[in-house]
Amino acid sequence: MEYSLFTKVAAEFVGTAILMIFGNGAVANVELKNTKGHNAGWLNIAMGYGFGVMFPVLMFGGVSGAQINPAMTIAQAVNGMFPWSQVAPYIIAQLLGAAVGQLVVYVCYYPHYKETENAESILGTFCTTDAYATRRNYFINEFFGTLILVLGALCCLELQWGKSNYASASIVVGFIVWGLVCSLGGPTGPGLNPARDLMPRLLHQILPIPHKGSSRWSEAWIPVFAPILGAIVGAWIFKITFAI
Repeated sequence: MEYSLFTKVAAEFVGTAILMIFGNGAVANVELKNTKGHNAGWLNIAMGYGFGVMFPVLMFGGVSGAQINPAMTIAQAVNGMFPWSQVAPYIIAQLLGAAVGQLVVYVCYYPHYKETENAESILGTFCTTDAYATRRNYFINEFFGTLILVLGALCCLELQWGKSNYASASIVVGFIVWGLVCSLGGPTGPGLNPARDLMPRLLHQILPIPHKGSSRWSEAWIPVFAPILGAIVGAWIFKITFAI
């Protein structure tokens, strides 16, 4: 069944919002003061992001492809796997969905934001940062992480086994994200998604949060452009190697 562009865009909006609620919601639960999950650890965060991708893919993969990531959308378009005419609507929906999802996290954890005095902990619930503050390392980590994510997702969802077992393939995609956050999350987070980083960072800038510190805009270009480049390479590898 072919859905209308409006329905596809709505799916991207809702799917990206769900990604943020599960992902950054898990970070907030771990990092903010006096939550039930305070200091629960990195595996809790990785699980949140894994589910945050798995559920939208299960829910909307048959509607919009559940790209929920501007890097994925651009990469597929560059490699001739997605129409350019739909790129802008998809990306706008993803950006707005990321903003709404982050606002839900903020509202739900509002008392804990007021109680938390650690600026790094607060920023981490919105966007990514580099553990060593070296932009080269930041770029490399986001590039390779997104490359692996896009290549893995396309192999799962576009090859014959995934098309005939879509639910199973969607679950595997969630585990790819879970694994990437566990394995490559140490240096930067990771973000792997321009919408997931840019819109929450903007909200961090404008929301009235005590002790929030800097939004670190000087490095904000990295989790936008590095994932896009990594995604383009990942989709290209898939297309020339595995696509039938």
